[in-house]
Amino acid sequence: MIENVYIAPVAGPEIESGYIRIEGDRIAELGAGPAPGVPDGTARIDGTGCLATPGLVNTHHHLYQWASQGLAQDATLFEWLTALYQVWAAMDAEVVHGAATAGLGWLALSGCTTSSDHHYVFPKGRGDLLAAEIEAAREVGIRFHPARGSMDRGQSQGGLPPDVVVEELDDILTATAEAVDAYHDPSFSSMLRVAVAPCSPFSASAALMTESAALARAKGVRLHTHIAETMDEDEHCVKQFGLRPVDYMEQLGWLGPDVWFAHTVHLSDGDIGKLAATGTGSAHCPSSNGRLGAGIARVSEMLRRGANVGLGVDGSASSELTPLAGEMRQALLFQRARYGPDALTARQALELATLGGARNLGRAGELGSIEPGKLADLALWRVDGPFTAAVADPVCALVFGPPPPLARVLVGGRSVVEDGELRTVAQDEAGRAGVAARQRLLRLAEERGFTAAKEVHPET
Repeated sequence: MIENVYIAPVAGPEIESGYIRIEGDRIAELGAGPAPGVPDGTARIDGTGCLATPGLVNTHHHLYQWASQGLAQDATLFEWLTALYQVWAAMDAEVVHGAATAGLGWLALSGCTTSSDHHYVFPKGRGDLLAAEIEAAREVGIRFHPARGSMDRGQSQGGLPPDVVVEELDDILTATAEAVDAYHDPSFSSMLRVAVAPCSPFSASAALMTESAALARAKGVRLHTHIAETMDEDEHCVKQFGLRPVDYMEQLGWLGPDVWFAHTVHLSDGDIGKLAATGTGSAHCPSSNGRLGAGIARVSEMLRRGANVGLGVDGSASSELTPLAGEMRQALLFQRARYGPDALTARQALELATLGGARNLGRAGELGSIEPGKLADLALWRVDGPFTAAVADPVCALVFGPPPPLARVLVGGRSVVEDGELRTVAQDEAGRAGVAARQRLLRLAEERGFTAAKEVHPET
């Protein structure tokens, strides 16, 4: 029983002081005022001074990139990718596990209870990279939606990535089907679901895109890819395929309510209309888009026209140390900078980070709002601190400023964070695992003849 707490349920009116009752892994009841008739033996959490929100949902990430932060600092997307593909080609399962442990721990410490991950680099002979990140998610204790990514269009085929990091089409389809069969859990309380996720139009062939869509729909899982992130991509698609990115996706059968795209920065009015009409979702990653100079997505217009938008932190190599809670503020400020002060409200930003994300992942019936029957994935933010208490509106304090401290993060009613500290794994060890992953990755890259730091950050 959580008592004396300000509740922002996202769906439904806010409650200035109320309670949330949890039974098992689900929300049983919430209401205003004192909790009625608390049975003996009930675990009680005093939420005085706290704001309760749904747990945040991260809908785009590349966890392995935790090990390559701070490189190619002033590059465009294509420059950044070209520099880092050779580094990533050296990763192994040990690197991925350490990076994922640190990355998922960092997400939990910013109120995240569910995260997707788009892993699309699978160099041969480097161990089971997907299993490594799945194990890290199990240890950290948040819900995990790994998207088995892929690239089959290397430089020899007119693509951007070097051939050393791409796979053969048949190998991709076999490995992806095996990942879904081994790991995907469609149950209501699922901690683990798998999506199918060719990387992008400039690294995946048309055959890979269409056959991946057929595979995903045969298996009943979701589809994910990068789309319309930069103008370079737009020009590449027109040159290679004679179509702009969203039109190309439509031609390939990649629009629909089982699809969510990452970024969607450069959309025309017609593109937005197609996403809205087909129920295709988007993961907005404002910090990464800003870091790479990609542009500002038309989120306000997308929402106005009925297209679904969630938030993502994107890979840490293009969004260093970005907390998911901070992306609410970034989204709000970017939209206001482009469209004016009423372009996005604090509550709309909170919805992007919760229910919008749940819709992207196909879990709006289970996650994303505080309602009876939904999973007890909650974040309790301390908004009574000596500085934050000066903001009269708790939701404003959460979204407009730096994220306030976390009193508790619950996943299915289980504490993952208490008083700002991880409780499932040792917090400092999780951080050190990320440092060790970086050191190992750069050493492995150098053993392959690629001195990462000098190549992608010459001033070192």
